[in-house]
Amino acid sequence: MIAITNLSYFLGDRALYDSASLHIKPKQKIGLIGLNGTGKSTLLRMINGEFQPDGGSISKAGDCTIGFLNQDLLSYQTEDSILSVAMQAFERQNVLQVQMDKILHDMEHNYTDDLVDKLARVQDEFEALDGYSVQSKAEAILEGLGFSTADLHLPLRQFSGGWRMRVMLAKLLLQKPALLMLDEPTNHLDLPSIQWVEKYTQNYEGAVIVVSHDRQFLDNTIDTTVEVSGGKLNYYAGNYSYYLEEKSLRNDIQRGAYENQQAKIRQTERFIERFKAKATKSRQVQSRVKALDKMDVVDQVLDENAKVHFRFQFTTQPGRHVFQLEDASKAYGEKVILDSTNISMERGDKIALIGANGRGKSTVLRIVAGTEPIDGKRRLGHNVSFTFYAQHQLESLNVAHNLIEELKYANPTKTETELRTVLGCFLFTGDDVFKKIKVLSGGEKSRVALAKVLLSQANFLLLDEPTNHLDMQSVNILIQALQQYEGSYIVVSHDRYFVENIANKIWYIEDHQIKEYPGTYEEYEVWIEERGLQSAVSEKVTVSSAPPQKSQPVNNTNQNKNQSKTPSGGDAQKLKKARKQIEELEETINNLEVRKTETEAKLADPTIYNDSVTLGEMNRFYADIKQKLEQSTEDWEHLMLEVEELSGK
Repeated sequence: MIAITNLSYFLGDRALYDSASLHIKPKQKIGLIGLNGTGKSTLLRMINGEFQPDGGSISKAGDCTIGFLNQDLLSYQTEDSILSVAMQAFERQNVLQVQMDKILHDMEHNYTDDLVDKLARVQDEFEALDGYSVQSKAEAILEGLGFSTADLHLPLRQFSGGWRMRVMLAKLLLQKPALLMLDEPTNHLDLPSIQWVEKYTQNYEGAVIVVSHDRQFLDNTIDTTVEVSGGKLNYYAGNYSYYLEEKSLRNDIQRGAYENQQAKIRQTERFIERFKAKATKSRQVQSRVKALDKMDVVDQVLDENAKVHFRFQFTTQPGRHVFQLEDASKAYGEKVILDSTNISMERGDKIALIGANGRGKSTVLRIVAGTEPIDGKRRLGHNVSFTFYAQHQLESLNVAHNLIEELKYANPTKTETELRTVLGCFLFTGDDVFKKIKVLSGGEKSRVALAKVLLSQANFLLLDEPTNHLDMQSVNILIQALQQYEGSYIVVSHDRYFVENIANKIWYIEDHQIKEYPGTYEEYEVWIEERGLQSAVSEKVTVSSAPPQKSQPVNNTNQNKNQSKTPSGGDAQKLKKARKQIEELEETINNLEVRKTETEAKLADPTIYNDSVTLGEMNRFYADIKQKLEQSTEDWEHLMLEVEELSGK
């Protein structure tokens, strides 16, 4: 579909790409990964035709359409409703709709056979393009991305940048391009929306390229990983977790080859040095010199998994109780955030506050910090000192300071060596520590601000979306730092991998209350799924057990007949048929569960990930089994309820 051949691209005298090649196949799901600054977004823009390569070529099939979601779309504003903006995806259908409206208007004043024929032709094409369902499709995708039904007719300009980005994503998804390119699609999405986009991407019929720092999103959506490193595009036939395993193996092989080659080079250089002055050895010396010149040098393996070797300490130990809310209420006009909620946390609690946007997570952090007034009581525990990290606080960095000066301001007791150690943990090495804050990128400023938070000696941290703008290496560093941190914290984040690795309790807002799940995020997800299934079954039982509504009173004799346990006539036949169907479904479910287990065992075999075609077929087969199993289980539940109802008649 798209062939990238010997691609070269330079920024000044630095080569972002040097003879890089990649083939993108139809329906392939690619995760494009690499450190910040390696050129991932630049590659997407070259594929889209916005940038031209300095060498090589990018060839596209004639029918290859491209949809590109990028951060520039945040600036788009209009008075049109978000539904209208999303429906711009249906260009031809919109043109036909205008034509139909005009013909119908003309027919009100001039009814002719020509207009009737013209209307029929336009309607036929409109129907062939499924024009009558385009609005419902747009509404479904927008609501899947978190918009309420009432939001759909509001002007786009009324929404924040993150919500505008969702509208542009909806428009792209409705266009269904042959290649969908998503640059950091999860940056402005909450957890429910991320999970919705995951499912949509998994089932997307075209090819997808995703640039993301969300490890779980990549694992759940891609079947191929392409790493941008050293100016090359390195191909791995599997998701991100597979990439990590395969990368480790490749590094081991490369490390061995590098060490062997270095030993050979040292041996050759010693021979040259020893015999270069001897005429009798001149031929051998020259031969070895030429061999060194022609040698393809094996690069040394760069350690991209930086480790945190610093103990983040605080001088004052807090009491047992860190924080408490009693009968706390908070509302903005008619929008209620909290209503008489009670919650507390103790020393050592590592809490992730999660949930959909608009529920009030950031408001809760401000309430905890004491910057948001409430009705009720807010109590900080004995000797508790806290610091608050949020994205807007990047603006509070002193742009005139260099990195050492900024960290010294945060903790004057630390020596320059200690501050350099902390900056090294956050990927600032050598002369980087003397850079001025004003020249740093957004991600670099985030790392400096996080380093300041951890140096503050606070024993209670409040962190609002700390992983925004961080690459995977930086997120890994922050995870290590928080795992070593001995105090307590509350973190708001939509990064599930991050939350799973740093939280021992989950807070969520439900029914205007802050509620607590006493476990990890993985355990919380299982609990939520089980609770949802129980709720769904409970609702089905309630609906099925509801007594029929009668238009006239029922006498006692009829009531007694309805309470009889022995079905008769048509009911007996229905009961017999339902029981037979249940037996057949139970056998089907057992067979499907066996096939599902067998397929999971095959997918667990690492060798399958070397063959992308087989892997794709196996994934589709597995998805088909899961769908059939879910449908069969749902049918079984309905039949069981029907049998229960018939038996009670």
